[in-house]
Amino acid sequence: MFKALSRYSVKLVERYLPDPYIFVVLLTLIAGVAAVSIEHRTPMEVVTMWGDGFWGLLSFTMQMVLVLVAGYMMASTPAVRRILETLSRLAGSPGSAIVLVTVVALAANWLNWGFGLVVSALFAKQLARSIKVDYRLLVASAYSGFVVWHGGLAGSIPLTIATEGHFQQDKIGLISTSDTIFSTFNLVIVLAMFVVVPLVNRLMMPDEKDSVYVDRAVLDDGAVEHEQDDRPAARLENSRLLAMLIGFCGLAYLFNYYVIRQGGLNLNVINFTFLFLAIVLHGNARNLLDSLNDAIKGAAGIVIQFPFYAGIMAIIMHSGLAASLSGWMTSLASAASLPFWTFMSAGIVNIFIPSGGGQWAVQSPVVIASAQALGADMPRVAMAVAWGDAWTNLLQPFWALPVLAIAGLKAKDIMGYCLIQLLVTGIIVSIGLSFF
Repeated sequence: MFKALSRYSVKLVERYLPDPYIFVVLLTLIAGVAAVSIEHRTPMEVVTMWGDGFWGLLSFTMQMVLVLVAGYMMASTPAVRRILETLSRLAGSPGSAIVLVTVVALAANWLNWGFGLVVSALFAKQLARSIKVDYRLLVASAYSGFVVWHGGLAGSIPLTIATEGHFQQDKIGLISTSDTIFSTFNLVIVLAMFVVVPLVNRLMMPDEKDSVYVDRAVLDDGAVEHEQDDRPAARLENSRLLAMLIGFCGLAYLFNYYVIRQGGLNLNVINFTFLFLAIVLHGNARNLLDSLNDAIKGAAGIVIQFPFYAGIMAIIMHSGLAASLSGWMTSLASAASLPFWTFMSAGIVNIFIPSGGGQWAVQSPVVIASAQALGADMPRVAMAVAWGDAWTNLLQPFWALPVLAIAGLKAKDIMGYCLIQLLVTGIIVSIGLSFF
């Protein structure tokens, strides 16, 4: 049954799922039409709200770009690649390779989602060099670890609401990561993922006759070779001393922040940490900038889509739609059940807005008003949005693109396996939000 369902879902996604930019355009039009028809605003009023709010998330947009870029640069350092090569020796069979790549992917994505996406793809290729295993399932297992990212150290929603000056601070204040990322209910969900997700991937292993193995050419990484260049400018770009000087200045700041000042986690310090670790581990500016050139391609969707999310948020907040939608939600839910219904609605919204930060921008006015009206636990409701966003990334292939590009596969190759994980992980998160 699962195999037939997977084949059907792959065909459905291939045929009907357009680029995420199309979704954000459609969602803009839907929000505008709803404001006119439900809130009785004039078209010009809606256009004015949209245009006035279009650039309202520029700072937040840059933070999201840096999460991906800094994580990518960190993952592509020689030191990380050597660690992955060493870890790959622990896999002695196809089954152990599937379990190992899933656990590494879960751990890496919990640390930083940009880092995790790249590390998991590189590790899948490393394992495929030494173990004969179904390559589709191996890469799907690598991507399945992404499901924990929003409950981890770089989760955009918990870090955003813990960052001074965030765009909803006037409504909910600052919420510490001790109440979100490090709360009991969130840690229980993450721990359950580390147990169940690798097990399910292992159980999905196809028979040898049905397995698909990788073309060895796909596994060859084209290393960048630099021509000999004795120009003073080139010597500066390749200077290890210069990289270490600026890199250790950053590390000194981090020591002061984490150890001496006992600072907490937020988006800015997470990005700072990964950026300066990447600077030190790449060893010179040329290697760092080569990595940046690769990383920035994956951030293109964020750059073009986030202004549209800001415009949608402005329409929802200023037209009255936020109040109407929150009233509808509070009529269905109680304080205890609101996290579950928020999680389910966030999973649906994520199919249209495949960015956690963008989704929070659009959905937060509704869920905040609903939680305040019902007296619900605000950190738990915020994390329900976070987990809903992370959950249906298993169905929405937007964030799989970096993994697929590195692995040399297409979305149709892994989506069947991801659909099964979608069903399983949805149950885990629902239980964790409702009963812990």
